Amino acid sequence: MMVTSEEHPWAKFVPYCRVVAVPIDDAGGTVRGPSNAEHRWHQAAQALAEVRQRNRELGVGILVEGRRDRRALERLGFTGPLELLHRGWPVDDVVLKLVERYGRVNTTDNGPSLVLLMDWDRTGGRLQTTCRRNLESLDVKFDERLRSTLMVCLKPETRVVEGLSGLVNVLLPLVDLYDPRSLIPEVEGKEKHLP
Repeated sequence: MMVTSEEHPWAKFVPYCRVVAVPIDDAGGTVRGPSNAEHRWHQAAQALAEVRQRNRELGVGILVEGRRDRRALERLGFTGPLELLHRGWPVDDVVLKLVERYGRVNTTDNGPSLVLLMDWDRTGGRLQTTCRRNLESLDVKFDERLRSTLMVCLKPETRVVEGLSGLVNVLLPLVDLYDPRSLIPEVEGKEKHLP
């Protein structure tokens, strides 16, 4: 039996789903075998590609917890602004600085001006909630869908953003598949990933 992602139970939790045929087990209704991991990685890559494109082209800031998280995103080809929550300041002050820098909405497309990407462990959830409340109180438009998607798709492999570094070999080619503009020609005419 085949099911599209729109009919799949994850579709309501994973907003970046595209229509993908997935083999499911007739008995339990669960995704079978290796296609499960492949399907999850494709969903995570689609979400990462969309945010990477907005980050690069529209200058949408991505707020992560620390330096290792920023390094993991850079390894996945993120070249736009990446902001750190842990910089020795109270969370409220960091949020105010981000609102001053990025505004309440993105002026280019009136979309979210920030993407919140905390770890999907207990501490990351608390930080995400604190940042969400502060941004909502300031009427800032922000996006949390990437974290939700990664939480669903990559929970067996990792529970932290810095864990994406260990998945670069799997995720980077998939992210580049969904965001092909990240490839730039070198002088010799070869293609190379952005740092």
